[in-house]
Amino acid sequence: QVHLVESGGGVVQAGGSLRLSCTASGRSFSTYGMGWFRQAPGKGRVFVAVISGSSAITRYTDSVKDRFTISRDNAKNTVYLQMNSLKPEDTAIYYCAMATTTTGLNSFDSWGQGTQVTVSS
Repeated sequence: QVHLVESGGGVVQAGGSLRLSCTASGRSFSTYGMGWFRQAPGKGRVFVAVISGSSAITRYTDSVKDRFTISRDNAKNTVYLQMNSLKPEDTAIYYCAMATTTTGLNSFDSWGQGTQVTVSS
């Protein structure tokens, strides 16, 4: 059973930075893609970024390109989301997720509990 634990959320002023971490256990971490998603108040969960097992492939939603960076350390079973130039609209609960298969980056079947990010104006 996969267990994902996020950390690093908090309250930050607009223009500030935060780094989220997600540590995984229960599956061979390095062979699975990892993603970050977020859910703003009153809205559905949406994709933010994804990274392949080898880090060769990264993808971002348009609204965070050039501001957020996804990375991973397979030796630590951890995926990161570096968030710079934060905006109030980035306020959400951020979730990490593990891909369903070792070859895909579009389907995720394991989720963390989420970490709150609040950006004040």
